[in-house]
Amino acid sequence: MAKRSFGDSLKAFFQKDLVQYIIKRVLMFIPTILLISILVFFVIQLPPGDYVSAHIAALATEGELVDADYAASMRADYGLDLPVWQQYLKWVKDIIWTPTDSAYYRLYHSHHNWKYSFAYGRDVWSVVNDRLGLTIGVTAIIMLFQYLVSIPIAVYASTHQYSVGDYISAIIGFLGTAIPNFILAIVLMYLSYKWTGNANVGLFSQEMLQNGVHLYNFGDFLKRMIIPIIVIGTSGTCGIIRSVRAQMLDEVAQQYTLTARAKGVPEGKIIMKYCFRAAINPTVSGLGGVLSSLFSGSTVTALVLNMQIQGPVLYKALQSQDMYLAGAIVMIQAVLVVIGVLLSDIALAFLDPRIRYSGGNR
Repeated sequence: MAKRSFGDSLKAFFQKDLVQYIIKRVLMFIPTILLISILVFFVIQLPPGDYVSAHIAALATEGELVDADYAASMRADYGLDLPVWQQYLKWVKDIIWTPTDSAYYRLYHSHHNWKYSFAYGRDVWSVVNDRLGLTIGVTAIIMLFQYLVSIPIAVYASTHQYSVGDYISAIIGFLGTAIPNFILAIVLMYLSYKWTGNANVGLFSQEMLQNGVHLYNFGDFLKRMIIPIIVIGTSGTCGIIRSVRAQMLDEVAQQYTLTARAKGVPEGKIIMKYCFRAAINPTVSGLGGVLSSLFSGSTVTALVLNMQIQGPVLYKALQSQDMYLAGAIVMIQAVLVVIGVLLSDIALAFLDPRIRYSGGNR
């Protein structure tokens, strides 16, 4: 048999249904982000007045007078003298690429103009970028905690139904869902203070804020992560336990598992290879929603724990009607959610052989 060339192998690879499905999902990412950007821009336009008027009013409250020419130049720079649809196009274009000869580039040396934040007195992207990496890192750690803790507990509870362990996991699940996160945060801070003399408020100590996080103080940073991980991760963990347990109990009772047992297939293989693979699908499909709730849904908890993540920044931006900053955070959150949904769809395509990637009879 003649050996196929690299080009033929590559062509055959891209003709596979699964690969074509993934490519289609990736291509759908672009129009989805476009629609989200339109909605975000609409939200930015909701408050009365406009960006420059709010800026001038803020300066006036501080006793500063704004020259009319300066105000006109700002309006032209932000496109406020244009129709709304042209303002949107300019907003998107400035985010994608701002020319070198623009006033924004001369001030901030950046080709991506997310506008100016009144609440923080600097450009929007620098405010977002200060906490974006930490927010994503904390979110990833909490998600890892949720899945590593909840999935083994759910599998055990479903395979030992009505046992002591099953009842304990159910009680923990109900308590974790019922207790508000901020109350649990206060209780844990109090217990931490009683036991260690330190409430561990915030992700960084004063020494870390001055010198940064290094190897010698990394242990203290991990200690400060314990309370946020438990508080924010608990409610999600409880939900995953209940969902996976219910799905596992449904799959264990299916006819194919009874047939597999009758044929002598080991119980562990039945549970992990067949039942668990089917039961995990709803949890994987909810990855985007989990990512969204962790990214900004823990705002109250972050305020209580004094966490330096995006939630409190978004709260302050909305409180002060700093709409370009709020819009940037919501836009980035939406992009992360779309990425989460994309990854969950691709993961489901690998996990569930029942998924059909193309139409027609197969």
